[in-house]
Amino acid sequence: MARDPYDVIGVARSASADEIKRGFRKKAKALHPDANPNDPKAQDRFAELNNAYELLSDADKKRQFDRGEIDAEGKPRFAGFEGFGGRPGTRTGTGPHGETIFENFSFGRDGFQRGGGRTGGQAGGPPPMDDFFDILSGMTGGAKGGRGRSPFGEDFSAPPSGEDVTLTIKVPFLDAARGSTQRVVLPTGESIDLKVPPGTRDGHRMRLRGKGKPGSLGRAAGDAYVVVAVEPHPAFKAEGKDLRLDLPIALDEAILGAKVRAPTLDGEVELTLPAMTSSGRTFRLRGKGLPADSGAGDLYVTVRIALPEASADLEGFARILKERRKGDPRDGL
Repeated sequence: MARDPYDVIGVARSASADEIKRGFRKKAKALHPDANPNDPKAQDRFAELNNAYELLSDADKKRQFDRGEIDAEGKPRFAGFEGFGGRPGTRTGTGPHGETIFENFSFGRDGFQRGGGRTGGQAGGPPPMDDFFDILSGMTGGAKGGRGRSPFGEDFSAPPSGEDVTLTIKVPFLDAARGSTQRVVLPTGESIDLKVPPGTRDGHRMRLRGKGKPGSLGRAAGDAYVVVAVEPHPAFKAEGKDLRLDLPIALDEAILGAKVRAPTLDGEVELTLPAMTSSGRTFRLRGKGLPADSGAGDLYVTVRIALPEASADLEGFARILKERRKGDPRDGL
């Protein structure tokens, strides 16, 4: 069950619209996934914050929530059974001569039964037809009951809204990183073009209003929630809004230094390797990571020396190095 939206945003129930907005913005900065790249639950908490603000920023939904008509997810509440007045299953009132009327109604295997007593009237048997319709009017919104509710608090004059649905779409890594349009087929059979914003990460959740299951008797349809599953890339790996890339280099480039081409989301860039670059050394390319509202991330390029499959010259050179080597590269481990 969703938490109280006031608690999620961190404001009092008496907070004004401006106070709710300020509370949301403050929490959004702290809970944004970009600010918590190593927290696997950051996306869920941020989604919870968005849903809470979506409810409280809508004046009609906020009033319904404050009155207890809907829950924190915007779904109708079901109140406890309170009967028709007095104890559950009873009806009390005043008769035409001032006497007190106490009647007990029940539904059993013998149908609708009335017990208790009424001064000046018959104690047993089925209720008079006018009493029966009084009861129904209180349940279904008849002429006497107006906008009626069932004994469980359900509003019969307002049929339930449609159910929400959740679906997952697979998006190629570069399409999610650069932004794209994806064709989505909804459970209803409708096909729509969904815009995936640049920098979208795995698990990103988008809400499509009114694209869920249709409501009954003309009520509004539910919402569709689309979860993005970003497919892996053979070279790039996302870490929050940063990217990592392993770049193969030749042995001579590592020893002598060189200028090599490195791929980025925007195309290739030239990377300068200093002489005697060890395998595993990492270079940082600022702003070459994933796009984000808080600023693009960085690209971390780690070089990996790629040796040829066979080379007599290289083997001879390695033997000379072995003879002349001083010290052990693993000293101090």
